[in-house]
Amino acid sequence: MRPFPRTPGSAGLHAALDDLADATGRRPQDVVSEAVAAHLRAEEARVRAVAERLADAHAGLLERLGA
Repeated sequence: MRPFPRTPGSAGLHAALDDLADATGRRPQDVVSEAVAAHLRAEEARVRAVAERLADAHAGLLERLGA
């Protein structure tokens, strides 16, 4: 895994990430990977909820279309 890229203005973020990783005994890459995975799970749940709501709202139409 490549290191988290350093961009202009990201020094504070990197310092906080390094501090968190050090305090929890993990590598910064692991902290980032876990945060991204948690974000993706949350987005997946949000999108699934919207899709289910739309499917429920249009159930009659979907039935008529044979879906």
